[in-house]
Amino acid sequence: MNIGKRVRLNRLFAHPSGRMCSLAVDHLVAYGRGLPPGLRHIAATLEAAVSAKPDAVTMHKGLATSLWEPYAGRVPFILQSTLMRIDDSAHEYIATPEDAVRLGADAFAVAAFVNGATEASFLRAIADFVEQAQRYDMPVICHIYPRSFGEGEPTISYASDDIAWAVRCALEMGADVIKAPFCGDIAAQAQIVADCPVPFVAAGGPKTGTLEEALNSMAGAMASGMRGATIGRNIWGNPDVALAVRAFAAVVHDGFTAEQALVAAQA
Repeated sequence: MNIGKRVRLNRLFAHPSGRMCSLAVDHLVAYGRGLPPGLRHIAATLEAAVSAKPDAVTMHKGLATSLWEPYAGRVPFILQSTLMRIDDSAHEYIATPEDAVRLGADAFAVAAFVNGATEASFLRAIADFVEQAQRYDMPVICHIYPRSFGEGEPTISYASDDIAWAVRCALEMGADVIKAPFCGDIAAQAQIVADCPVPFVAAGGPKTGTLEEALNSMAGAMASGMRGATIGRNIWGNPDVALAVRAFAAVVHDGFTAEQALVAAQA
């Protein structure tokens, strides 16, 4: 690995735990024409999140150019490139690794779905971006999700075999860091982690009824050996964004239980 990529990755995984606890605000078209309050009032969300010192924030380039200047250099940021929906009604790319360099990002993110008719085109895009990013020593983080096709709309699959397949696909395309769901089974997830030679971090998952539920799931992911997490709706969807960031950091970095993390976050 060249020094430029190592410098950038070290910024993302700078915590003494060796893990990354980051926030994602890159959801955009995944919500159709509506936005939940945490995304609608994005300036306030970013201000609150940064006050709690996440290890990184993932965003699209419009937020980077319009809102990130006050935090530039204080928190690493990851440039998201992908606009997608699980039913393939959106499947576009709006940024390149060159944009990531120009904007001062510490990594370039590309998202993908596997399973289904568009699986190969998603994987082709990952491989192409990895090739482009190599010119700049820019790390590529792949956010990859397996789909399940039953009756009605496709859904995210949390089956361990499907997650293992998704992780292997991202690995084969050359991703430097992989973000994928936690299957809910610590032993099964640990095997996926053991078979992945690059940092493998957990997706934050769907919005839970309470923050404690989300923290319990994250504690399981960390117990499986994952290298951290990137959390979206269970942070920006919480009324107290800063508290949620601190609570997830306590689970990811300190190995706290959900109950311990909530106490620590309120101290």
